[in-house]
Amino acid sequence: MKTGARLLVEGLQREGVETIFGYPGGAVLPIYDELYDAPLRHVLVRHEQAAAHAADGYARASGKTGVCLATSGPGACNLVTGIATAYMDSVPLVAVTGQVPTTMLGNDAFQESDITGITFPITKHNYLVKEAAEIGQVVRDAFFIAGTGRQGPVLIDLPKDVMTTQVEHVPEVREARLRGYQPTYEGHPRQVERAVALIREAERPLLYIGGGVVASGAAVEVLALAELTAVPVASTLMGLGAVPCDHPLSLGMIGMHGTEAANFAVTECDLLIAVGVRFDDRVTGRVEAFAPNAAVIHIDIDPAEIGKNKPVDVPIVGDAKLVLRAITAKLARQERGDGWLSRVRRWQEEGAGAAGTADGLSPAAVIRQMNALLDENAIVVSEVGQNQMWTAQHYCFRRPRTWITSGGLGTMGYGFPASMGAQFACPDETVALVAGDGSFQMNIQELGTVVEYDLPVKVVILNNLYLGMVRQWQELFYDRRYSYTELRPVDFVGIAKAYGVEGMRVENPDEVGPALEAAFDAEGAFVLDVRIEREANVFPMVPAGAAINEMIGRRGG
Repeated sequence: MKTGARLLVEGLQREGVETIFGYPGGAVLPIYDELYDAPLRHVLVRHEQAAAHAADGYARASGKTGVCLATSGPGACNLVTGIATAYMDSVPLVAVTGQVPTTMLGNDAFQESDITGITFPITKHNYLVKEAAEIGQVVRDAFFIAGTGRQGPVLIDLPKDVMTTQVEHVPEVREARLRGYQPTYEGHPRQVERAVALIREAERPLLYIGGGVVASGAAVEVLALAELTAVPVASTLMGLGAVPCDHPLSLGMIGMHGTEAANFAVTECDLLIAVGVRFDDRVTGRVEAFAPNAAVIHIDIDPAEIGKNKPVDVPIVGDAKLVLRAITAKLARQERGDGWLSRVRRWQEEGAGAAGTADGLSPAAVIRQMNALLDENAIVVSEVGQNQMWTAQHYCFRRPRTWITSGGLGTMGYGFPASMGAQFACPDETVALVAGDGSFQMNIQELGTVVEYDLPVKVVILNNLYLGMVRQWQELFYDRRYSYTELRPVDFVGIAKAYGVEGMRVENPDEVGPALEAAFDAEGAFVLDVRIEREANVFPMVPAGAAINEMIGRRGG
């Protein structure tokens, strides 16, 4: 005889789960009672939203499926933002929620919420389990769905009476085979041949890569194709690190705050090889002006993304790693004419000149000094806003899964708990969070978690006493009418010390280097409050509705 709660815990163990991020409550007490003796590490966060973000960060850093757990009603609802974040960025996540007993469903019972209904649009699939004997198979299927095809979150909602039901004859858990769910991994041979022909003929080709390359583990294959055929590479925010930033063919980030080289190259290319991307509006700008003269090859595991935002000449549905291998196998080394690569290099040089050598308490200088102190295996996490864009622009990512940020949903408060998850996933690596003073306060309570679990996360707050990105838009497009974007000063160092975390405030340019060294050398967590230039902006910038090459400003920081 086994309870439903026991079947859940055994199912998690069967799927190789080692770490769960959660917060207890009445509806999940049967699960927590089973966890008391289980060989699983449960991390008690200080807010359920942090549990979802931490599981997300764990998944991005490790490549495994993250797991979070919350009680019914408000606990489950507090996971929603984290689930939506994972859904937008295609992160494998299994969220387990408690629910009121089946006899009370739909009666507005205490702490009841229709969490399967609420999360239907932001999950790959979800389950309301009404039979305890089904739990083992549900867990198996949930992990299969979350981690295959286009990865994403799956929710399992468990009524309390289902958790406590005794199952006498436990059914065998079979291999996950779900009718109607059959992701395509191998690219269609005819489409691969068409792609190869276009690559051979192109004079100005460009690789445009995104988070799908990281998820697929296709970084080696992207670089192999780029080097074999001398094709420059532009990356979305989510794809940074798939190709080393200092590789001669790397143009850096493309999009609203992308590099001059990447944005000009996509405008002038005659062939765009899009891999694991979705032609997001923050990348394309005015979509009809994005790669206007190019034939488009689009490789993606999700057929719904191909042609959704941009017409495509050669659609290839499949796993990026496998499709790129198939394409590369049919190509010989190709020497590209000097004209295209020379133009690209000139754009790179002009962009580097525009970026300048910002010093002092500019955000660019802080990020560059971080880059000089951390090795290529360090994991850098960001919050959302100016801090995110400055990090993407000025930090040199050389390896996949070393850059963790909320891309599609743009979730403020994501970074700190995600950095905790990344530290659990990679305990031997330095994990550094770049935050803004606004976003850090959204989940600042997780200082308690890093202390309890002795997590040596390093927090660098780029503090301008503003909601910086909103203020930048108000400056540029609303006549500097700073409506509710200025923040009162906060003693972050004092708050950190109240939790038992070391901290330091930096107010002078010559203090930045020594303070960063002190933070990274500290044995435990560290909070560095850097008072940057208050009205520093993120440049270059493509205004809303403009073409991708219509950039304003300079990237000095």
